[in-house]
Amino acid sequence: MEYTPPPLFKQGPSARVRLAFFVALSVGLLFLDSRFAAMEVVRKAVGTVLYPLQKIASLPIEWSQAGVDYASSLDTLQSENKTLILEQLQDKQRLHELETLRQENEKLRKLMNVGNTLKVKRSILSEIVSDARDPFSRKIIIGKGLIQGVKEGMPVIDELGLLGQVTRAFPSRAEVSLITDKEQIIPVENLRNGIRSVAYGGLDGGLIELRFMAANADIENNDLLVTSGLDGVYPRGIPVARVIRVERNSRYAFASIFCEPIAGVERHRFVLVLDTFREKIATDAQPGASTPPPSGTAPTTTIPTTSPPAANVAPATTPTPPNTTEAGSGN
Repeated sequence: MEYTPPPLFKQGPSARVRLAFFVALSVGLLFLDSRFAAMEVVRKAVGTVLYPLQKIASLPIEWSQAGVDYASSLDTLQSENKTLILEQLQDKQRLHELETLRQENEKLRKLMNVGNTLKVKRSILSEIVSDARDPFSRKIIIGKGLIQGVKEGMPVIDELGLLGQVTRAFPSRAEVSLITDKEQIIPVENLRNGIRSVAYGGLDGGLIELRFMAANADIENNDLLVTSGLDGVYPRGIPVARVIRVERNSRYAFASIFCEPIAGVERHRFVLVLDTFREKIATDAQPGASTPPPSGTAPTTTIPTTSPPAANVAPATTPTPPNTTEAGSGN
């Protein structure tokens, strides 16, 4: 049974007619736009009007994407920052090591140059390994000993001047008493005027003192004291100390002269042990060549016989006397 609306509520064209109209309108607009670009202005106007709405609609997506990018970039920056800080610390450490090696290399060059200028046959480079156990003495332990040729009595220097003397020698270690030790006595000479004296260690503050100097002695501040070489232990000319204070009192016959060591007695790491014994032995061996042979080694001579010599017998020869040079040199 077909239903028809009452005449009072008239609805207009049917749905099929409207569909056909809008399809034809769409096809016509597509044709006109493709052929004559008639809808370009309309599209621009509609796009301009709808842009704020599109922007507002896309804000949640953009904010979420920005949050994800920020979190990932923050994590990346933090990891890169940690890596850069670690590399910076490593570079600083390498820089400090290179600077330390450069300074040590410079000190070693100066030390070897000082050893070459001194008149010694051999010098032994060593490293300070520790201080002595006795807190009341000023001694150090070096890393060379009897195996390397270090012996008791050898002087020890650095690139600045005299450091001390070997007082104990072990197979692979040696004990060095510094010039500031209370048991050290060093013959010195004033480089300015040639006055000789004796320097004693053991003062507070790492100073040394010139004792038994007359009150009117020509000693002034900043005078340089070097080894005089009179004791046969220290080579002549090694810088020892510099005068820093001279106290004179008319009530006393001697002046109080205090000096500051030039060598780095408590600073440097490498030292040079001077083998002065070899030079002494070589010097003492030269006059030994002219010494007479020891008793009991007189040259033998041939005793002639009482019988007449035969015609076919060769004359006797005198044997060569023993070598007195090697005996005298002690080789």
